Amino acid sequence: MPDNVQAALPERITTETALEELLSRPDPALVASLGRLEGDLLILGVAGKMGPTLARMARRALDAAGNPARVIGVSRFSSPGIREQLEAAGVQTLSADLLDRQAVAQLPDAPHVILMAGRKFGSTGGEPLTWAMNAYVPALVAERYRASRIVAFSTGNVYDLSPVSGGGSTETTPPHPIGEYAQSCLGRERILAHFAQQNGTPMTLMRLNYAVELRYGILLDVARQVFAGQPIDLTMGNANVIWQGDANRYALRCLELAANPPTILNVTGPEIISIRAIARQFGELFGVEPRFQGQEADTALLNNAARAHRLFGYPYVPLGTIVRWVAHWVSIGGATLDKPTHFQEREGKF
Repeated sequence: MPDNVQAALPERITTETALEELLSRPDPALVASLGRLEGDLLILGVAGKMGPTLARMARRALDAAGNPARVIGVSRFSSPGIREQLEAAGVQTLSADLLDRQAVAQLPDAPHVILMAGRKFGSTGGEPLTWAMNAYVPALVAERYRASRIVAFSTGNVYDLSPVSGGGSTETTPPHPIGEYAQSCLGRERILAHFAQQNGTPMTLMRLNYAVELRYGILLDVARQVFAGQPIDLTMGNANVIWQGDANRYALRCLELAANPPTILNVTGPEIISIRAIARQFGELFGVEPRFQGQEADTALLNNAARAHRLFGYPYVPLGTIVRWVAHWVSIGGATLDKPTHFQEREGKF
């Protein structure tokens, strides 16, 4: 592992193997942080978009620190291959339905827990399951792991749309969730805070938006549309993004921030990006003229992560590098998760 992660960034990424290595690459500060952990790390909902690379990053950091703690990943593992890949990387896996109280009760003890399980897409029309995943599962986890330190993934969607000129919502901005998905995510936070207060459990609530990589994310959505000559919707004309590997690094560092009452931390990149400007950058790289529809609003879902940057440093992978990587990936027909982000949504209907 290089001491200077940023200096070791490649010019381009051409294989999923190289991508996975970079997304799970720890830095020296994370190695030191996880080296101080005493006991195992349990990751609930490990088979989602971010979980596999976060679990491998934790395993790599613990190994580099000489810490023998186990990394245990829990999921239903409905997608083929993920469980085998995690096991091959040294992550122990358990299959469990986190909606099943008995299954949660039978999970192993662990002093450190990261809760990644949740539901976003499909929420509209499937609101009961969304609330169950985003508010009931956290209650089960908080009861089961009352004696642990818990980092729970939340989202910047708990905030209202904010003026583009204002720099984005901070941790002191009152929540004002739009739509049932965002409301259920605030429900997750409130449930966890209740059990933290009741049981004295230290927690960190990490409000993330939006993690990106080459197979998924806002930048991929825009790049594919530009490449295909499709019009770019400018209704949500601004956004925040952060490289998924940096988001993983921040999430794992949040274990040491866990406190009671829960620590709240916004996580994203330092820029407010213009969707129009990003589309034009992709157009230059592809040699095409982007097409646009709609007009930018004065507000957007924006997250100010200045506190996280003060605590953990700026993301290692800068925005311009991600844009070049995504453009190359799209141009070579790289694999994608084929899951549009719907970042344009202003009414919270996911």
